[in-house]
Amino acid sequence: MKKGLRWGYTTGACAAAAAKAAMLLILGTDAGGSPVGRRVRSVEIPFPDGRRHSFEVRDSGLRNEGAECVATASVVKDAGDDPDVTDGAEIVAEVKLRKRGTRDGDRYSPGPSDPVSLRGGPGVGIVTKPGLPVAVGEAAINPVPRRMIREALTEAMETAGAGADPPEVEVTISVVNGEEMAKRTLNHRLGIVGGISILGTTGYVRPVSAEAWTATITSSMDVARATGQDEVVLSAGRASEKAHMKRHGLPEECYVLIGDYLAFSLLEAKRHGFDRIHLCAQWAKMLKIAMATPQTHVRFGAIAAARAVEFLNALGADLPLDREFNTAREIFEYIVDTVPDGHGLLDRVCSAAGDYAEEITGGVPVTAYLVSYEGEIVAGGE
Repeated sequence: MKKGLRWGYTTGACAAAAAKAAMLLILGTDAGGSPVGRRVRSVEIPFPDGRRHSFEVRDSGLRNEGAECVATASVVKDAGDDPDVTDGAEIVAEVKLRKRGTRDGDRYSPGPSDPVSLRGGPGVGIVTKPGLPVAVGEAAINPVPRRMIREALTEAMETAGAGADPPEVEVTISVVNGEEMAKRTLNHRLGIVGGISILGTTGYVRPVSAEAWTATITSSMDVARATGQDEVVLSAGRASEKAHMKRHGLPEECYVLIGDYLAFSLLEAKRHGFDRIHLCAQWAKMLKIAMATPQTHVRFGAIAAARAVEFLNALGADLPLDREFNTAREIFEYIVDTVPDGHGLLDRVCSAAGDYAEEITGGVPVTAYLVSYEGEIVAGGE
């Protein structure tokens, strides 16, 4: 971890903490097993790595629904220093208990060996496409968060002395304003509608990490394969993606935003068994790819203009060696405005990028498309 950067907690960890708080409240004890009134102020839960962490409970309470008592508790997500869309999200857990063997219509039907029924409430998305670790029609609560929630509930029951003969438990996880938050994620592309996902494989959010990007890339390809797609479009950004959609209009599931994770994405596409790969980028990133750069973010090095000129001249550009270019875009504009057969040169850059990408994929065909700063495909393709 970089000095000064705080780690945070996933939505899954927050959901588990909220569920434990609600369970303690409905069982009438606090985290230490002492009688509690209508408020739980903090809880501690186990994490997959064996450590334990404490969470402040924002709100908790009891209410009656007919003859039933319902407990609710909420935890606010702290993503640390990671620029996470869900930072500050209020994760709410609602817990109901029933004696074993009772049912409430079709709403509650746990298996005989699983006393916990886990549901998604408002703000938690529903899975509508295959290929994700959660079945179609289920709430988008991933496997590790489901396990963390169950472990936290088990601890609460043991604390309250109910572990020997646990009751049947119905838990509903909700997210305040989750549907609005989801609009700033790629959930719609994955077929998750109506809210955010309850995620996390470790319980932790690592600040400014690549994990969220690469996990989404993999999930997007999982969905593409599960929906029968045999080709995939890897786009460095939304402008490039939209340009390819406008020109070729492949099914939405084919499109995967890769950011700067070129090599990772190409290897994932190969692992998923796609027959063909489309690669879309604007000039600066396409030039980096053509120059055999596996990670295209500027923090791994800006394009050295002199080296880029040498590379382009080797492709037949005939750029003046005594001219100082400040940016990749300045080189692009010079080519478009001045170089004879500039379009042919741009095509050759795309070919070089495709060749480099195919070295990474081990021969899976890659077609590169250069997208202009105005959002149009101007070179490459077939």
